[in-house]
Amino acid sequence: MNLEHPSVENLKVILTELGNDLNIANRGLLDPKDYNLEKYNDIKAMYDMIKLKGNLTALEAQAFLDELRKVRI
Repeated sequence: MNLEHPSVENLKVILTELGNDLNIANRGLLDPKDYNLEKYNDIKAMYDMIKLKGNLTALEAQAFLDELRKVRI
């Protein structure tokens, strides 16, 4: 799947993967309707960093969650 192009479908895939990687219990934070496609590149950059990093510490995961909250509508 090519996630380079902003779309609702790609956003949904990225947010689902982020939820899995960050072990987010409250998946309501990751509803694609709460994100603007104008912020897609920011969200994709976070996704790429997490995929590159692999295992995250609790502090790193919290930092990514804080950043996701900042880009929500």
